[in-house]
Amino acid sequence: MSRLTQKLKTVLPWFAPAAALLAFAAWMYLSPEGALGKLDAIGYAVCHRIDARSFHIDDRQLPLCARCTGEFYAAGAGLLFQLFASGRRSKLPSRGVLAVFFLLFFAFGLDGSNSYLYLLKQTSRGALDHIPTLYTPNNVLRLFTGSGMGIVIAGVLYPVVNQTLWRSLDSRPALSWKTLGVLAALVVFLDLLILTENPAILYPIAYLSALGVLSLLTIVFAILWIIVMRQDNAFEHPRELWLPLLAGFTLAILMLLGIDLLRLQWTGTWGEFPGLSG
Repeated sequence: MSRLTQKLKTVLPWFAPAAALLAFAAWMYLSPEGALGKLDAIGYAVCHRIDARSFHIDDRQLPLCARCTGEFYAAGAGLLFQLFASGRRSKLPSRGVLAVFFLLFFAFGLDGSNSYLYLLKQTSRGALDHIPTLYTPNNVLRLFTGSGMGIVIAGVLYPVVNQTLWRSLDSRPALSWKTLGVLAALVVFLDLLILTENPAILYPIAYLSALGVLSLLTIVFAILWIIVMRQDNAFEHPRELWLPLLAGFTLAILMLLGIDLLRLQWTGTWGEFPGLSG
């Protein structure tokens, strides 16, 4: 271990909480007012937030579009589900499950590409009227293909995280056919509830999807932090993860804040990109 790395390990436990607090305070100050306004600021950094492609609580748009809502709530729910169902299982799913993942990824890409081409036709003012599209996109397909992609993200990320963190590993697949079936059934059930557009459903989904974004970024940055600090497979207990998670959270907030400020400077609005609707 280099002297620099050793010094960083000595200083960071004192520096990291202050950095996290400052980053979070800056983001809270600059983001829109209210709880849903803070969620909007998270979605604003990763989503186009086109109003017509989003679900609404009365007249208020959710923090993420229909596709991103499905993707990030399902990814967050999938990680939480595996935390209880799979523990420290660290092996990637079987080839059969990975084949299902590929189909879900393909459906996500196909519907997303078709939806983007359709948007170009709507916003090009006649210049691209003849772009071929397979079908008229809709929020139902966006939600289901997005949540399918969320399952893929969670199913691949969870065992990779376990492979990086723990000194003692469970070599079984993190997601079996049985657990995939349970998770898929849960996500489909939640998708159907979302399609009712009942505020009692959409409010918690707004939180779960936006916090899913923050959680994924925090986990990814925490893993990068662990790799940079050469702490792979060095942990025995979850309480030992407080510093990597705090560092990951700080970097995630700084990333969201940076993207928010750039987009706000560019567009002048917390809503969708000007000129995009449909």
